[in-house]
Amino acid sequence: MKYVNPYQIFIIYSSLFILLIVLGLALSFGSYKVTFIDYLYSDMSKIQESVFTKIRFPRVLLSAFVGASLATSGACLQGLFRNPLADPGLIGVSAGAALGATSFIVLGSSFMQGSITNPYLLPISSIFGSAFVISALFFITKGFGKEGITYLLLAGIAVNAFAGVGIGILTYISTDSELRGLTFWTMGSFGGATISMIAPALFFILISFIWIFRESRKLDILQLGESEAYRLGIDIKKLRFSVIVSSAIIVGISVSLSGMIGFVGLVVPHLSRILGGVNHGFLLPSSALIGAILMVLADLLARTMIKPAELPVGLITSAIGSPFFLWLIFRIRKL
Repeated sequence: MKYVNPYQIFIIYSSLFILLIVLGLALSFGSYKVTFIDYLYSDMSKIQESVFTKIRFPRVLLSAFVGASLATSGACLQGLFRNPLADPGLIGVSAGAALGATSFIVLGSSFMQGSITNPYLLPISSIFGSAFVISALFFITKGFGKEGITYLLLAGIAVNAFAGVGIGILTYISTDSELRGLTFWTMGSFGGATISMIAPALFFILISFIWIFRESRKLDILQLGESEAYRLGIDIKKLRFSVIVSSAIIVGISVSLSGMIGFVGLVVPHLSRILGGVNHGFLLPSSALIGAILMVLADLLARTMIKPAELPVGLITSAIGSPFFLWLIFRIRKL
């Protein structure tokens, strides 16, 4: 790993080890009694095996990838905007993705009924929605300098409000079956995950990870300012395109599969900085791993706190992220 010191490498491998333990716990606990050890030793009934392979395993896998996606996107957007409060949910990127997805659910699905591309049009709609919001935010806040943090948050409030109006109108005109689908977006859930549904999505998320991780050094140089980065040979337009498109893909796909889950993209990059430093060669992979750990644990709590019922996972992440966000505001005020 280039530009990463031994301590940061230790943090990354420790996070990977913790993630493996958390995945094992998440696979072993739930409303239905079936454990990962039983699966390894083939000591389970057909019903238990079906629950493990068709319900629990896809859900845990999806939660890990969504957590990694939102955290990595948050770290990338904070680097692009040079703003510690940039977060896919807070600045409206997740809302834009949800608006794109709900627009397809209500307006587009009837026109594409029976099409072989139908399962993939929902995430594509989310990607377009998130890409539009990221691009708009970049141009709105460009040129404000140190005051950009204020205008970014104000723009995020406006985008979230606009998306809320759009989702509200779509909810009002939706049918009963569409309304049941739209309730999925309000608080987030991994309950509908299947291998056939998530496999193509995970492929594109991995490709986006590889794409953006290669830009980590350029994001470090960008922190010096756009003019200084340009003098050092960084193609700002190309870097901006890479961050916007890759973030749009991973946020759009994540929102299309899990709904709107807040604060992960805000909390996790700051935890990574506190643990190991600010260089993106460390920040991006560590954020992905810690984001996966946090989301798998949040989903595990959502499944087990009031079993056999389950809480929306978005409530768990908001309960964690809201106090952290307030602490971050007070911390920035003191600087």
